[in-house]
Amino acid sequence: MSKDTITTNRIQKPKWLRVKLPVGKKYTELRGIVDKYKLNTICTSGSCPNMGECWTEGTATFMILGNICTRSCGFCGVKTGRPETVDWEEPEKVARSIKLMNIKHAVITSVDRDDLKDGGSIIWVETINAIRRANPTTTLETLIPDFQANKTNINRILEVAPEVISHNLETVRRLTREVRIQAKYDRSLEVLKYMKDKGQHRTKSGIMLGLGETEAEVIETMQDLANAKVDIITIGQYLQPSKKHLPVHEFVTPEQFAKYREIGLKMGFRHVESSALVRSSYKAQKHLE
Repeated sequence: MSKDTITTNRIQKPKWLRVKLPVGKKYTELRGIVDKYKLNTICTSGSCPNMGECWTEGTATFMILGNICTRSCGFCGVKTGRPETVDWEEPEKVARSIKLMNIKHAVITSVDRDDLKDGGSIIWVETINAIRRANPTTTLETLIPDFQANKTNINRILEVAPEVISHNLETVRRLTREVRIQAKYDRSLEVLKYMKDKGQHRTKSGIMLGLGETEAEVIETMQDLANAKVDIITIGQYLQPSKKHLPVHEFVTPEQFAKYREIGLKMGFRHVESSALVRSSYKAQKHLE
């Protein structure tokens, strides 16, 4: 990794970047359910800064296909290695968790499973179907991997028609090789455009800032997503999960995030969530409006 793309200097977190502790009766109730039944949510395992706000609004994120990824992205805190065998009871477990938590809008994501011929797409479909059987009024967003642009696997997701299908571009073209080592910038754009061309009503993508990108590169990336007919974009600040991960190059100011939001709306995105603590599922239920 070259120093001209990603800095190795550690910089201090600014005073205006403060994570609020989750509070409120609804949060306390849900936290109790999660702890009692040992439910697996990305909200808790990823220590999401928006957990209290999202749970209060009836939104939560669940990860399927285990917790070991076949890819080794430089920004991600999920373990990399040899995944465990597929748990075919997982779809029912997730559906039961959503019912116990009384979730109105569920976001489902997964690790990459390049070790599987179907990329995990069959479990994805089984999970969506199980959630709908147990929770017929719950709406769904699926934050999917690229499935290596395999159309058969992508079509499985499209056929069960979740309300929103999301796939994150994560960073600008120049930094993709360092940030998403086994992923490809154009392949992700191809997946997003393919889903829209096949009739998916709402598509979504997200990028992180603070990895060394320029303003011009961010705007170019946003335009690439707009050209792929993406409806919703999330833009947030990258925070280093551990010293082993890519360092933060810059803490982007609130004013700059606001600027990107205005630019995105002018580009024609249906929704633009742009601020430091924004994550992929932030205000996810609002994106159905």
